[in-house]
Formats: sequence, structure tokens, C-alpha cells
Amino acid sequence: MKFLGAIGLLDRKDWENLSEEELRAKLDMERLPKHVAIIMDGNRRWAKQKGLPVLQGHRAGSRATRQVIEACVEIGIPILTLYAFSTENWKRPPLEVQTLFRLMEVTLKRERDELNANGVRVRHIGVVEGLPESLVKTLQETEEMTGKNKTLLVNVAINYGGRNELVRAVRSIAKKVALGQFSPDDIDEEVIKAHLDTDGLPDPDLLIRTGNEWRVSNFLLWQIAYTEIYVTPTLWPDFNKREFLMALLNYQSRERRFGGVSHVTAR
Repeated sequence: MKFLGAIGLLDRKDWENLSEEELRAKLDMERLPKHVAIIMDGNRRWAKQKGLPVLQGHRAGSRATRQVIEACVEIGIPILTLYAFSTENWKRPPLEVQTLFRLMEVTLKRERDELNANGVRVRHIGVVEGLPESLVKTLQETEEMTGKNKTLLVNVAINYGGRNELVRAVRSIAKKVALGQFSPDDIDEEVIKAHLDTDGLPDPDLLIRTGNEWRVSNFLLWQIAYTEIYVTPTLWPDFNKREFLMALLNYQSRERRFGGVSHVTAR
């Protein structure tokens, strides 16, 4: 199996002719990632390539999201974190931003009954300030409706940025120090983790980025310190269950070291 660069781009010719069933049969069900994070990139490029409005790319992307959620439920991956709207995405044209928020709201309302029936819990990470009130209300309703589900947790990162998350965590810790709840010497990695949006969750084992962009784009900066990264040229609207299975197989071909020593060599 061939890889490009330090973070491992799968040589697709090893897998692209296999069916979804054949790819699934190759999975080691004992070595699945517990937490998968995805930077869903390429909606706008997909629409441009097809001569379609940007909104059509985002709509097609929502269908890809559904496929990945279904795959996680079917395979048994317990945590999925999706980068839906970053703090930097506010720089896009206002009409596109407003339309994207409306699409998120409509999609959540349309899908949440089925998500709930399949044991999927939906949780928002990021900040609600600045988001439309109707979207915030829909997120809160969806979180309440699905809050007790155990099959799959889907973290939807909307108005989220890794640096912003760290700033919010530091501010929260600083306030507690000022109140005498902590001393500076009490602050360690566990204290910082407890003040992040992902408090209580394991760090991602696998980060998938679509669209052939080789950067993490301010996503889960603390949490991905030792996450395996998989980059695919496939644009997000074309990402489906087969593509997801290929990413999982790539992950299972890796030797994870976490900065330590393997049986081959040390990092």
C-alpha cells in the first residue's frame, strides 16, 4: 500500500475498483476508530465544476453527510465530529452565509426524527453568538430530542474555530483562578481538556479532509495532536460510504505511536 507524504494519502488504485461490500469485508471490526472528525471541503468547487449555484453544492454536501452518519451507525463508530461552519466562514458573501444557515436548519428539522429513531445524538460545538435565532432554536430542540441516544454522537461544529475554543477555555480557567477555585499550579492538560467543547470525549483517532487540501483549517487544534490524518481528492458532495470505508482502511494500515517507540523505530 502506497502513501504520499507524512500524513498518508492512500494510493486510490489499490481500492477504487472494489465495491462497497468488498471494502467493508476488509475492515477489521476490532480496530475501528472510536472518534472520526471530518473537514467537509469542496461544496463550492463541486458546484462550480458543474456550472451550478453554490447552494446546490451545499445541498449535495448535506446528502454526503447523511451517508457518513448512516455508515457510522452501520459499522459501529460511536463519535463523529463534522466541521460545518468555521469562525472564518463569516468572510464569505453574506447571502451565501445566510442561505447556508437556512439549509442547516431545514436539514436538521427534516432529518432529526430519523436520526432519533436510529439512536443518533446530535450536539452543537462552537458558539451560538451571531447565529440566527431560528438556527439556534433548532439546534437546541434537536439536542434535547436526541440527548439520551447512545448509538452515535454527532458533534456539529457551527461557528467553531480551534483558536476561539482555546481562548474561551483559557478565559474560563482564568475566571476560576481569580475566584480561588484553581491555583495556577493546578492547571494541567486535564484541566484544559475539561474546558474545551469536547469535554468528556476521546480525541479523534482519524481526521478526514476532502477536496485535496492539506491543512487543518483551525479545526480541533488541541484535540488532533496525535490524530491520524487522511486527505482525499474527492470533493465533499461526492464523498459516500465507499469513500468513508477507504478512509477507514487507510487508518487501519497505520502504525500509531503517539510519540513513543514502535517495534520498528522511534519517531
